[in-house]
Amino acid sequence: MANTSDTAPAGSPENKEIGQGPGLDPGPAATAAEQPGQERNPSSSAEKTQSADSALRHLTSRLREGRGALGRTIDRAERARLDAREQQLRYNDSPASASTDTEDSDVVDAAPRSPLATLPSWLVRGGISAWLLLGLIIVIGLVFFATSRIIPVFVGVFMALVLTSILQPLVKLFARIMPRYPATFLALLSALAVVAGMVTYVVTSVTNQWNTLASQFSDGVDTIVDFIVDGPLPLDLTQQELTGQLQQLLEQGQHYLMNNAPTLATEVLSNAGTVVNIFAVLALAIFTTIFFLASGGRMWRWFLNELPARIREDVHRAAGAGWYTFAGYARGTVIVALTDGIMCGIFLQIVGVPLAAPLAVLVFIGAFIPIIGAPTAMIIAMVVALASKGFITMVVVGLGVAGIGQIEGHILQPLIMGRQVSLHPVVVIIAVAVGTYAAGLLGAIVAVPLVSVAWSVYSELHTKDAPVVGELPAYSGDRG
Repeated sequence: MANTSDTAPAGSPENKEIGQGPGLDPGPAATAAEQPGQERNPSSSAEKTQSADSALRHLTSRLREGRGALGRTIDRAERARLDAREQQLRYNDSPASASTDTEDSDVVDAAPRSPLATLPSWLVRGGISAWLLLGLIIVIGLVFFATSRIIPVFVGVFMALVLTSILQPLVKLFARIMPRYPATFLALLSALAVVAGMVTYVVTSVTNQWNTLASQFSDGVDTIVDFIVDGPLPLDLTQQELTGQLQQLLEQGQHYLMNNAPTLATEVLSNAGTVVNIFAVLALAIFTTIFFLASGGRMWRWFLNELPARIREDVHRAAGAGWYTFAGYARGTVIVALTDGIMCGIFLQIVGVPLAAPLAVLVFIGAFIPIIGAPTAMIIAMVVALASKGFITMVVVGLGVAGIGQIEGHILQPLIMGRQVSLHPVVVIIAVAVGTYAAGLLGAIVAVPLVSVAWSVYSELHTKDAPVVGELPAYSGDRG
């Protein structure tokens, strides 16, 4: 007979709780015991009840043990965090003091901070900015140094980029009716034909008017002498004194040429290499322009594929912004220069100044040199007008050329290049001054487009904050 001393009675509440608890299946025996009219097996029911009770007590004990272990782990982690915090505070109060051991062996001592952490944040930021600025200056210096060593190559590539930006719309137009390479050659030949026609016209005009010009300039020299002697200039000179000084200068020039003829001949022969370099630069520019126009897209796609994928989009956006600015500047400059040359040629022709066509070409070339190109062309035109027509005509020419310059600066340039190039006049003046000092005439020509491209690339990649609007707050020096 089974021992049932530890088993609760069948009808007790404990037995009901075990048999009807949530998630527990009472089993067939318990179900059968609940059904009236069926015979119960007391021994089997008691054994199952005892087994379930024992399992429940064991599970409850394990849950209590687990909860206690979890609580101890949480307490130990909390104590470790508090000890580490206290250790950090001690280190901040006394950086030279040694770190103390914690009570728990599982806690790791706080690592000593970097020496930069003890410095003021503004000093750290200033030092980092200074090093970055120094590195940027070094990089720019290296670029200028490398460029100075290969100036002919730089000039050739720069000319190729200018020609590419100017001829690209024409190539696209021709490419609609013919393949890309024939369209490129046709556009390039058209440009060369225009340049050759302008040069031929200027040379023909000067040749046809040479005799008349010689007579006019002879009279013009006398006019200039009379203007210097009897004009409004505060000079106490007679005509004989001025003529004598001019004759003395001519004699000094002749003696210089006679005494230094061997040296000058040697310099001329040495400069023959410069002529060769000029033709080499022109050949490089034309050759590079052909490939830029015909397959520039494929060349750029190949370059992008050589870069890491994470920076391709940024590089493409920056290069697109730079090319948009450079092309706009080049095309706009050509249009403005051509307009200036045409207006000056028409104006000089109306006034009756000789060499109107060559002077118009000179104005066209001067428009490519910011700030100093137009005034130089204006001075030359005024000298020619003074020598040929007199003082009044010189003043009229000066006023007319200055008026054309105002039309260029206030109407043509904002209308044509306003969207592509948005540099403050102060920035343009500084860029031209730096370029002239660094590389002479070449630096003056390339300074503004390079600065414009650099600014457009920076603006494309730089995330701007909200702009300052309205009046700026007044600054008061009183801090008391």
